[in-house]
Amino acid sequence: MEKRRFALIGTGNRGTTMWGKDLLAGWREHVDLTAIVETNSLRGERARNMIGSNAPLYENIDSMLAEQKPDLVIVCTPDHTHDDIVVRALEAGIDVITEKPMTTSVEKIRRILDAEKRTGRRVDVSFNYRYAPTAAKIKELLNGGEIGRVTSVDFHWYLNTKHGADYFRRWHAYTENSGSLFVHKATHHFDLLNWYLDSDPDAVTSFADLQNYGRKGPFRGPRCKLCPHAHECDYYLDIEQDSFLDQLYEDPSKIDGYFRDGCVFREDIDIPDTMVVSLRYRNNVHVSYSLNTFQPIEGHHLAFNGTKGRIEIRQYEAQPWEEPKQDTILLIRNFPNGKEAVERIVVPHFTGGHYGGDDRMRNMIFKPDMEDRLAQRAGTRAGAMSVLCGIAALTSSRTGKVVNIADLMPELADDGSPNSLKTAR
Repeated sequence: MEKRRFALIGTGNRGTTMWGKDLLAGWREHVDLTAIVETNSLRGERARNMIGSNAPLYENIDSMLAEQKPDLVIVCTPDHTHDDIVVRALEAGIDVITEKPMTTSVEKIRRILDAEKRTGRRVDVSFNYRYAPTAAKIKELLNGGEIGRVTSVDFHWYLNTKHGADYFRRWHAYTENSGSLFVHKATHHFDLLNWYLDSDPDAVTSFADLQNYGRKGPFRGPRCKLCPHAHECDYYLDIEQDSFLDQLYEDPSKIDGYFRDGCVFREDIDIPDTMVVSLRYRNNVHVSYSLNTFQPIEGHHLAFNGTKGRIEIRQYEAQPWEEPKQDTILLIRNFPNGKEAVERIVVPHFTGGHYGGDDRMRNMIFKPDMEDRLAQRAGTRAGAMSVLCGIAALTSSRTGKVVNIADLMPELADDGSPNSLKTAR
């Protein structure tokens, strides 16, 4: 079987592990890493060692494309840079896998869609949450009509003070880089909603504020390592205690000035940390969504309300008490008619990122003849719709207005069918 020759673009955490070391460890019979592109040469060298590869290093994509001509490019750079890399690869006749979010603005979405259509190549967006076993089971229940027609959804995501704070230490803390967490983080959640409901979002309204990080902090310093308030800061990160982060970022920061332990209270942080959103879908499903970034717990609560019942789950990813290594989905029927009124469906946690979702996504992309019966493999249209949800939410939070998705990108508007995403690549 012929291997796909791929180039890795960007060697942060995700690139070095998920699409580097882990990909080679589990899918070596299907892929061959032929090049690594990283603007920071020292980070690139250290990442290559961590990956366990001898692939040549490049500091820009053009030189790599000219010399290596890979079959596939995997993009793991900061969000606002995705479009340039994706378009260059497509125009060179190369398929692309891009980390989520696909990009950060309407103009950048258009560039990618136009390039894909013009070149005939393919872009995959790595929505790995679709592949998590619990998400897949919920999708099966919805597709099977277990609760009738879905009328509304309650979806609330909680980031704890370790994970949530990390976004405010890094480049994500600026809208120009990440589009805000409405785009960077919530793109996962908006995509799940679009996929679960087999429909496009129609109208979005939201509220958001910076209530804990940034200028709301009690004090600030140049970075954690040099901070005079380290002994009293709840968010202090000792990067030297994390050998992975220390190797990948500390010495390389002398080259590009990027510190992995930036102060979460920097006054120029301009993204919100507390967000609530209401969405109306074209199939008339109403959604209440929230994202909170400084909780004592990590996980989410999700409930689908239908004409014949309710599907509900409270998933714990981290919390200050013991939980079994499994998820329990509650299927609650309005009209049992001989069935259980409450059915508890237990889904065990599997090894690998996102409880096995990362592995299942890589299987779908790289192993031949994989059946995609749940339409989990996501392309540019799915990537665009999730980003548009985030852009609409951020716009609404800043203007106080309801934002219609069709007004942002009329060319993506369809006939209003509730099944529009089923046919998206």
